[in-house]
Amino acid sequence: MYATFPEGLEEQPMQVTETLNDGLKRSYDCVIAATIVSEKVDAKLTGLAPTVNLPGFRPGKAPLKILRQRFGQSVMGELLDEMLRDGIQKIMDDRGLRAAGQPQMDMAEEYKPGGDFSFSLKIDLLPDFEPADFSTIEIEKLEPDVPDSEVNEALDRMAEGQREQVEVTEARPAANDDVVVIDFEGSIDGELFPGGAAEDYELTLGSGQFIPGFEEQLVGLSVGDEKTVTVNFPDDYGADHLAGKEASFKVNLKTLKTLAPAEVNDALAERMGAENVDELRTKMRETMEQQYGEVGRNRIKRDLFDKLDELHTFPLPENLVAQEFEGIWSELQKQLEGENAEEAREGKTDEELREEYQKVASRRVRLGLLLSEVGRRNSIEVSSEDLQAAIARQTAQFPGQEEFVQKYYLENPEALSQLHAPLLEDKVVDYILELAKVNVRKVPPAELLADPDAENAEAGAESSGG
Repeated sequence: MYATFPEGLEEQPMQVTETLNDGLKRSYDCVIAATIVSEKVDAKLTGLAPTVNLPGFRPGKAPLKILRQRFGQSVMGELLDEMLRDGIQKIMDDRGLRAAGQPQMDMAEEYKPGGDFSFSLKIDLLPDFEPADFSTIEIEKLEPDVPDSEVNEALDRMAEGQREQVEVTEARPAANDDVVVIDFEGSIDGELFPGGAAEDYELTLGSGQFIPGFEEQLVGLSVGDEKTVTVNFPDDYGADHLAGKEASFKVNLKTLKTLAPAEVNDALAERMGAENVDELRTKMRETMEQQYGEVGRNRIKRDLFDKLDELHTFPLPENLVAQEFEGIWSELQKQLEGENAEEAREGKTDEELREEYQKVASRRVRLGLLLSEVGRRNSIEVSSEDLQAAIARQTAQFPGQEEFVQKYYLENPEALSQLHAPLLEDKVVDYILELAKVNVRKVPPAELLADPDAENAEAGAESSGG
């Protein structure tokens, strides 16, 4: 019983009995004595008394018995939550435990006022392990060697996309890719129909912008020509009163335009925000090197993760692996129900897929725990400036909605954590790479973009004589 204690001893706030100690799993039965619960309730009610006004009593002078009758139940609910949180934290602190996720609490029966408060606790622990000596890692870093020819091709594509329309002054018939400026008026059975007429309408021939058959009949016309074009609206046309009907359009070709030749020159550079074509070429090279550099960054991270996975073997919390697997499996199920189901399945049964993605889930958890531990041991953190820069990059992707996007991240902790996690990962990866031996090799973009899995498969086939 908890009622009496030897002189000089105080009643323990909570009695804890360990019921399971197996690998990373711990279970505890916890009991907080009825007298302790009662004392805590009275303490809360006493603290509440000065703020309570009850009929028949001066402000703050209501007896504890009355307060217990009026507010005891609500105070008890709040107190039980506090004792649970404090109890869990005390168990963790007293034993130096680090939980992998939220501990699971279970009450065998509903708490009865005046009795002991009992609950059980299940905890999955983070593993204790020693990270490898990262200086022993040797890894290759591929950096892009962008040839002048590829920069020139990119500039040519830019110039092609920036071509301006110019009016055709010489007399010639319209051709595909020309822009014709037309007036037209459409009718069905001799009756004009709403939306069937326009003036000075610009139409690119061959664009498929109009009803099938319309643009083709304008090819060969010259400025000043008039022609009646007859077409059939498709049966599934959006307007029911036109669907499947034959229509005639009186068309007058007023102006013929074409696209000016694509030229990489100072004029193009100025339109793109550069002083001259040399500066534009330099900026284009820098942009391409940055883009290819991201590919190289992803490749070295993947290779590094492979090496880290090989170097570390330690027990994994089952709950974290299960959560990771469920997330992967849920996404896979969406793919298996979609148009590319066969590609996603890769000819494997559900059992084979489960086995494969269990390994993927375990790898992700192992690497995540490793990177987290390296960050913890070396005080690697994401600063507020890092987060602000990440938010700024996100807002830049939504012109005109910057304020909304920034507010979304600042008021949504889950969204902010999605930015925080990859930032911390990159910082830890950089730390490890500083310690590792990194061999830099310049490669053409084609090699950088090649699928390393395909390369490994091909090399394996050659070595086996396939």
